[in-house]
Amino acid sequence: MQNWIGVAIWIVMGAVIGLTMRAVIKRPEETPGHAVVIAVLGSFAAVIGGMLGVGIFHLYDGLALSPGGMGGGAVFAAMMTFVYRWGIRGLI
Repeated sequence: MQNWIGVAIWIVMGAVIGLTMRAVIKRPEETPGHAVVIAVLGSFAAVIGGMLGVGIFHLYDGLALSPGGMGGGAVFAAMMTFVYRWGIRGLI
């Protein structure tokens, strides 16, 4: 049960990081509904980063609530949403 709670925290944390990145990096020509896309991208990236963090730092005691999982999720979500926000300016 503790792992599912950790994964849920990764999902919420990724959405919050994505929406924060949206507020930090402003784009003047932004389509409506873009907040949902970046929240989903942040959540997905946080889950992937959390799994990588648990796998790298806590291989033998794999818990989603571990510091490696939380740190990996936060770093990967911030990195992916930043790359998305930075790269989208060439497409608009």
